[in-house]
Amino acid sequence: MIPLRRAVGRAVTAIAATVTVAACGSDAVSPLPVQPPVPSPSTSAVAVAPAPTPSVTPGASRSPTRPPPAAEPPVPPAPIRTRGTPPRPTPSPTTPTSSCLGAVRYDLPVADTELELLRSLCFATGAVLRIQGIGPGLVTVDRPELVSQHYEAGVVDIRFVRPGTVAVTIPKDDRAHTITVVVR
Repeated sequence: MIPLRRAVGRAVTAIAATVTVAACGSDAVSPLPVQPPVPSPSTSAVAVAPAPTPSVTPGASRSPTRPPPAAEPPVPPAPIRTRGTPPRPTPSPTTPTSSCLGAVRYDLPVADTELELLRSLCFATGAVLRIQGIGPGLVTVDRPELVSQHYEAGVVDIRFVRPGTVAVTIPKDDRAHTITVVVR
């Protein structure tokens, strides 16, 4: 009597779990499309069949809240090259790169930097030029309304708060070196 009661209890639990899982959604479920691997030069002799695309039966109804799945454009097979020069990689369709750095902290150790070679910099608004190893009041700027300058323990932090062009003058070896900073 007790083994029969346990078997019935297990059957009821299994049916309840199946009904609960099956009642989660009304849309038909299909597997995600998988792109076939691109053949490498070492495996170019092996042909790869394209993965079948899943189809939806015409009688299946769609939920009004879910949009239909977007079809992915087909990926053309890679050309197989046997001899000659290797193919050049195609340039990615990105925007042109800028030589301006973002809102970063640019560390400039005066003792380790040849200031003659550093003529100009370009930053985004909010960037900080940190000049290390310099005395108080030695670093000057020509446009103080565009920067916020702070000195502490041999380090000058110049934060560029507005767009414009600022000339930062740093003395080293009895010479004044000017770095032109463009702020976007």
